[in-house]
Amino acid sequence: MSAPPAALPERRDRSTSPLRRWLLEGLADRSAQYSGPHARPAPEHEGKPWWRVMCLTGVDYFSTLGYQPAVAVVAAGLISPIATLVLVVLTLAGALPIYRRVARESPHGEGSVAMLERLLSYWWSKLLVLVLLGFAVTDFLITITLSTADATAHVVENPLVGGALHGWEVPLTCALVVLLGVVFLMGFAEAIGIAVVVVGVFLLLNLVVVVGALHRVLTEPTRVTDWGDALLTQHGNPLIIVGIALIVFPKLALGLSGFETGVAVMPLVRGAQGDTHKDPAGRIAGARKLLTTAALIMSGFLVTSSFVCTLLIPLEQFGPDGQANGRALAYLAHEQFGPVLGTAYDLSTIVILWFAGASAMAGLLNLVPRYLPRYGMAPNWARAVRPMVLVFTALGILITVVFDASVDAQSGAYATGVLVLITSASIAVTLSARAKGQRAATIGFGTIAVVFVYTTVTNMIERPEGLKIGLMFVAAIFVVSFASRALRSTELRITAVHLDKTARRIVREAHEEDPEATIRLVANEPGRRDRREYEEKELEERLDHHIPSGDVVIFVEITVDDPSNFETDLYVLGEERHGYRILRARSATVPNAIAALLLHLRDVTGRVPHVYFEWDEGSPATNLARFLLFGVGEVAPVTREVLREAEPDRDRRPAVHVG
Repeated sequence: MSAPPAALPERRDRSTSPLRRWLLEGLADRSAQYSGPHARPAPEHEGKPWWRVMCLTGVDYFSTLGYQPAVAVVAAGLISPIATLVLVVLTLAGALPIYRRVARESPHGEGSVAMLERLLSYWWSKLLVLVLLGFAVTDFLITITLSTADATAHVVENPLVGGALHGWEVPLTCALVVLLGVVFLMGFAEAIGIAVVVVGVFLLLNLVVVVGALHRVLTEPTRVTDWGDALLTQHGNPLIIVGIALIVFPKLALGLSGFETGVAVMPLVRGAQGDTHKDPAGRIAGARKLLTTAALIMSGFLVTSSFVCTLLIPLEQFGPDGQANGRALAYLAHEQFGPVLGTAYDLSTIVILWFAGASAMAGLLNLVPRYLPRYGMAPNWARAVRPMVLVFTALGILITVVFDASVDAQSGAYATGVLVLITSASIAVTLSARAKGQRAATIGFGTIAVVFVYTTVTNMIERPEGLKIGLMFVAAIFVVSFASRALRSTELRITAVHLDKTARRIVREAHEEDPEATIRLVANEPGRRDRREYEEKELEERLDHHIPSGDVVIFVEITVDDPSNFETDLYVLGEERHGYRILRARSATVPNAIAALLLHLRDVTGRVPHVYFEWDEGSPATNLARFLLFGVGEVAPVTREVLREAEPDRDRRPAVHVG
C-alpha cells in the first residue's frame, strides 16, 4: 500500500500496418518533452554557443534579405530607404527590448504566447492561445511558401537559365515544398553546423554585393542627388516625406521576422555551469546576445540594401515581370560582378531560403504539439511528427497554388502573422512589467505596444488579405480543436494518482478489515458537509443499490478547479469527518478523476472496486455541454465510458452502479 504512484498507461496503437506504425512513430511521447522534431532539449549545461544557434534562427531571419529589399521598393517606392530606417529604429528600440525580456521570462522556448497564457486563466487563456496559434501558423506556413517561391524566382530569373523556366514557378515551388516535407518524413535533425555554413556564406556574399553597390553610389554621386530631387519633386516637402515613411513602413514588416524563432531555440543555447532549470541565467544571457547580434546585423543590411537597390535599380525592374522582382540583391550581383558571382549568390540564396522553410517547419512541429495536445485540442496522432508534416506540406502546396507562387502576393499575409506575434509579445511584457510594479518599464513597453498595434492595424487595412488568411487559420484551428476536445473527452486524462498519508490509510484499512469484501465508493457532491448530509447519502445509496449494512463505504468527492485543463495529475486527500471516511480531490473533470481513482485502487489493492452514483436531473444535451465546458454533468455514464476505453477487460474493469 505504500508503493509510489505509477503513471496511468496511455492508449497504444494496436495497428499492425507497417505504414501506420511508421507514420505514428513516437506517438506515445509527450510533445512537451521536445524542443524540435526528433530532438530532445539539451540539459541545462549543454548545448551550442549562442552564435552558432544564432545561425539556426538566421536561416529564417537573414534569408529575408533575398526578397525584403525588393518588397520594400514595391511597397514604398523612392521612400523605401527612409521607411526602412524607421523599421530599423522600431526593430532596435522596440522589438529587440521586448524579446530580450521575453527571453528572460520564458527561458525554455515557450515564447510570448506562454507568457500571455500564464496571465489569464480558465478557458480565456486557451481561447487566446488558439487565436495566437492561428496567426503563428500563418507566419510559419507563409514563411515556407514565400521563401520557396522566392527561391524559385532566383532559379527562373538566373541569366544562365535564360528564361526557359518562365511559367513553371508554381510547379517548381510545389516541388521545393514537397522536398522539404520528404526531408522531415525521413527524420529531420536541426543541424546547427549546416546552418552556420549556409548563413556564413550567404552573409558574406551579401556583404560583397552591398559593399560593391555602395562603392558605385559613392563613385557616382549624381545618383544620390537624382534620388533626392525625385523625392522632392514627387512629394514636395521633407516633412511630408518623413510623414509618408511613417505611414508606409508597416508594409516593410517582413524585416521584423525572426525574433519569435530566436526565443523558440533558446533550449539549444549552451548555459553556464551554475544554471538550473528554474534559473538558467547563462542560457538567458546567451539568448539575449543572440537576439541583439542578429538584430544589429540585420538592421545594417536592411538599411544599406534598401538604399542601394532604390538608387541603382530602375523602378520598372521591380514590377511583376521585372528581373528584380523578389530578387533585388541578386539583380545587383549579376549586374555588378557578372554571371559567376551572380549565380553563386543565387545558389546561396536558394539554399538559405529553402532552409528557412525547414526552420519554419520545425517551428510548426514545435508549436502545435506544445499546446494543442496538452489542451486535448488535437487528435492523438498530432503527437507524431510525420502526420503533421503531411498536413503542413499539403497546406503549403495549397497556399502556393492559391497565390500562384508570388512573393508580393504572400508578403501581406506573412507580415500580418509576424506583426501579430510581435504585438502580442509587446502586450505580454507590458502586462508582466505592470504586474511586477515596474512603472518605467510599463510605460516604455506600453509605448512600444501602441506603436506595434498601430503597425499591425495599418498593415491589416493596407493588405486585408493577410488578416483574412490569418482568420481562416484561426477558424480552422478552433473547429479542429473543439472537435478534438469533444472526441477525446472520454480519455482517462489523469496522468498519475497520488494518495496522501491519510488516504492511503483509509484504503489500507478498508482492505484489511475484510480482504474478501468489495471496496465500495459513493460519489458525493459536497454541500454543507455536515453529519446529516453523509447519513442521508449513505442511507440512500444502501437502499438504492442493496449494499449490505456490514460493508464499508468510502465517500469520494471531486471538486472541479479549472475545467479548461485536459491532462493533470490527481492528488487525493484523505479525511475522516463525522465518523465517515472520505477521499477528496480537485480535478478538471469529475468523471475522469473518479475513473482514474478507481483504476488506481484496483491496482494497489488487487480488488475491483465499485462506485455508486445517483442519476442527474436535466436533459442529456445540457449535461453533455456542462461536461465538455465545465467538467460536470451526467457523471455516471461518462465515468463508465472512460473506464470502458481505459480497461477493455471486463473482469478487471471497476463496476459503475447508478440508482
